[in-house]
Amino acid sequence: MIEQQYAGFWIRTGAAIIDTILVFFIIAPILTAIYGVDYWLDESFFKGTWDVLLNYLLPMVAVIVFWVYKSATPGKMATQLTIVDARTGGKPSTGQFIGRYLAYYVSIIPLMLGIIWVGIDKRKQGWHDKLAGTVVIRRTSPEPVKFEEPAQ
Repeated sequence: MIEQQYAGFWIRTGAAIIDTILVFFIIAPILTAIYGVDYWLDESFFKGTWDVLLNYLLPMVAVIVFWVYKSATPGKMATQLTIVDARTGGKPSTGQFIGRYLAYYVSIIPLMLGIIWVGIDKRKQGWHDKLAGTVVIRRTSPEPVKFEEPAQ
């Protein structure tokens, strides 16, 4: 049987760093191709429609799609984390995932307190988890090795 535990602050931070690096390596070349190298040197906040689409809309859609189909982003998958419903332990609804994403803004705006809350809470829930009714769990023992049946 695979054991599970609530995923704490640092493992979730590691997963977020993996996701951020992946998104950067996908989006940076596209933004450079569209706006040129000056994109990275310009200090203006808004650089155009593609800037908003690639930096805000695409990551939002990608994260929610990963959550809906895998209950995790690539960073969470790499660290063996899964988002589950806080009451049942089952897969959250699409509405919960969308609410969870939007609730990140609630967690981030007041000095990142809602994110830091993961390190304080007994169930390791950030404010976004509490608002969406989710928890993040971590598999603590490896999956059993499975071999194919020999051909007859």
